[in-house]
Amino acid sequence: MAFGFQHYFLPIFLSTLALIPFEGTCGSHRNPTSKSLHFTLFQHETTKKTGFVIVNGVEGREGKSESSTPFGTLFVFQDPLTAEANRSSKQLGTAEGTSITSGLDGLSSISVAKLTLRVKNHKGSISIVGGTNTLERSDYPVVGGTEDFLLVHGYVTSSPLHVKGSTVVYKIGFHLYWPPYPPQAS
Repeated sequence: MAFGFQHYFLPIFLSTLALIPFEGTCGSHRNPTSKSLHFTLFQHETTKKTGFVIVNGVEGREGKSESSTPFGTLFVFQDPLTAEANRSSKQLGTAEGTSITSGLDGLSSISVAKLTLRVKNHKGSISIVGGTNTLERSDYPVVGGTEDFLLVHGYVTSSPLHVKGSTVVYKIGFHLYWPPYPPQAS
């Protein structure tokens, strides 16, 4: 008789466990509040002051305009990030990185940047990488962060506002998320 009970004990025990409510990370009915931060800064880039051509590229097949650079041009920058589009407004960070002209028309490039920030009680840097269009909005995924931005995910947008000669002002939008991340749309 003891032999028969042993065969039934495990299935009965497991069935009993199945009746106990389980609140794990997958089965939780709670909706944890996601931490996010959204804000806008302005990047001020002036050729031969905060941005420099390191390698001149070769002329592509397409026509060249005032806002294009030759194919293969390597450009480095260390630009201020300010609270307003006016360069004299409060500086809240620095954008430093490099850009390589990758389009034969001279209007697109591959960019890598570290954005060091001191905003809304947050201090640290985020790293972004992606394609840039000189004349249109560009989106960059956040690929890393330091200090208060450690483990941050999200994206950064860059839109040219003023393109005048050697000075360009970009509107930079930040869309940052910390764990637990918001649910993905299906």
